Amino acid sequence: MNLLFLSFLASALAVGVQGHSGQSEDHGHSGHGSSDPFNHAGGVDWNLHKWEKPGPNDSRGPCPGLNTLANHGFLPRNGKNITVQNILDAVNDGFNFRPIDIMVVAAKVALLSTDNVNYVTLEESALYGNIEHDTSLSRSDYALGDNIHFDETIYQTLASSNPGVDYYNITSAAQVVEQRLIDDKIVNPGLINTIKEITFRTRESAFYLSTMGNVTAGTAPKKFVDILFREERLPLQEGWRPSPVPIDDSNFPALQSAVFNATKWEPSGKVICPWIRDQPEGPVFFF
Repeated sequence: MNLLFLSFLASALAVGVQGHSGQSEDHGHSGHGSSDPFNHAGGVDWNLHKWEKPGPNDSRGPCPGLNTLANHGFLPRNGKNITVQNILDAVNDGFNFRPIDIMVVAAKVALLSTDNVNYVTLEESALYGNIEHDTSLSRSDYALGDNIHFDETIYQTLASSNPGVDYYNITSAAQVVEQRLIDDKIVNPGLINTIKEITFRTRESAFYLSTMGNVTAGTAPKKFVDILFREERLPLQEGWRPSPVPIDDSNFPALQSAVFNATKWEPSGKVICPWIRDQPEGPVFFF
């Protein structure tokens, strides 16, 4: 367990170290439209992964990416009995996102949100203090009542960013991260804002830029990102295709660092040390 915490801490502290190298100013929309989804790397048969609305007994959580993968059947459609390997396979098959170190660590940490030693449900991943955090791009804070379901009012911060163009980019992503923190401090003065939380927030920003757009340029069409968040659906019919370039350790950390470095983040609040909740009943570890 200590090795897991140390691995996460190393990942968290490393995010601000890398520079902006490798980030192009090209606003091209990832080249996704040039390849057929049935022939992308991995050979996914999209006829087996059509979007289905979750049923009333299906489990969904605070992560739109994981919910989307369940809605398309890359994860169990009921959102239950999910293993670490299920998560790694799903992001690889659905997004061409390789199981890089930070993804492996996040998936393993998510397993701590339940007392089950092998499986987690998407709803259980909403355990506050595990991978779930304050100041989400699309959810309210746990302290405010509902940290699972999509909130359009909160999402408007992202949806209204980068006006005048049809894409989001590194600059707009960083501005959204900053504005969400400003707004959230007003409604939730007790929010937690350590290096752990900013790491997750900038990682999530890099995730939507890379999976819905171009991991090298750090741009993504607004219509693709908005569908991912609002409908938890892969926008295939709108022209999206999985990245033709594998998203992996050679490109994703640089994109996340670029978003992080574009913010003016500083720790704030009563808790300034990274922390994690180990199991639903606790305890909480600081490191």
